[in-house]
Amino acid sequence: MVVVSIIVLAALVLVLADRWRRGSFIFGCAAVVAALLRLCLPESRVGSLRVRSRGFDVLALGGVGGAIVFLSLSIDPLGTD
Repeated sequence: MVVVSIIVLAALVLVLADRWRRGSFIFGCAAVVAALLRLCLPESRVGSLRVRSRGFDVLALGGVGGAIVFLSLSIDPLGTD
């Protein structure tokens, strides 16, 4: 959970620094990392990444994270970063 929190904090710093596209990309990556950790870690080490069953958590986190990454990459920058 600490790893995911650090990545989310980095995304928040980028968004607050007016780099919202990069921040949203990093936030999506944090969700994908959370999905991978939920998939790989044993039940005793998952902590608060465990909400429902393993399959549901991995699909939900991976799907939302992948959608955020896709959207952040597909938005036209219009002269911004």
